[in-house]
Amino acid sequence: MSAPLFLVEALPAADRHTLDGPEGHHAADVQRLRAGETLILADGRGGSATAKVTAVRKGSVDVEILDREHVPAADPRLVVVQGIAKGDRGELAVQAMTEIGVDEILPWAASRSVAQWRGDRGARARDKWAATAREAAKQARRAWLPLVGGDPDCSTKQIVARLAAADAAFVLHEEATGSLPAAGLPASGEIALVVGPEGGISDAELEAFTGAGAKAVRLGREVLRTSTAGVAALSVLSARLGRW
Repeated sequence: MSAPLFLVEALPAADRHTLDGPEGHHAADVQRLRAGETLILADGRGGSATAKVTAVRKGSVDVEILDREHVPAADPRLVVVQGIAKGDRGELAVQAMTEIGVDEILPWAASRSVAQWRGDRGARARDKWAATAREAAKQARRAWLPLVGGDPDCSTKQIVARLAAADAAFVLHEEATGSLPAAGLPASGEIALVVGPEGGISDAELEAFTGAGAKAVRLGREVLRTSTAGVAALSVLSARLGRW
């Protein structure tokens, strides 16, 4: 089994370091690491260090840095506009897309979104998406944390602007005639992908997105749920881009 990953604000410059705080508690008291075991420290911005545990105390572990590595940012970047879904479906989508390798997630307040992010509730919901992405990135041993945008969510107007600026943009739609597996992809830049909520994407939203240069595409004959459509699409793109 690969070494567990713990996130730090900055990689230690010295060869010895004490991991404390929430991550230290998790390492010492939850995972119960022992002296001699290895772990990975990562800053979420491409930097990582393999370390050996030298001592364990309540709430913290002492480590010795063995080696350091920096993973370049992915290019092209994969950005998913995820329609806000009810219940835990949005969090399920965020978790799985993070494990697949999404680089940025934009919560979208679609006209057919059942759940509405307003006021403090919206801020809490967005923070929960960010926390879900953080934990999924740790589980997947990712060197880069995906960004979770929105303040707390993004309007259709904001999404239109983002799609217009992307190097390639696609909208998953069950009535599309174009195919994502056959679509042209840029060699670098940003690829944006729109996933609608449970009720789908309205005609007005689809028109706005395609007017901004996005292409309506589908994956196959089946209609996927909002919690799985982005994951399936990212799998296709990851294979085509050589990430897998």
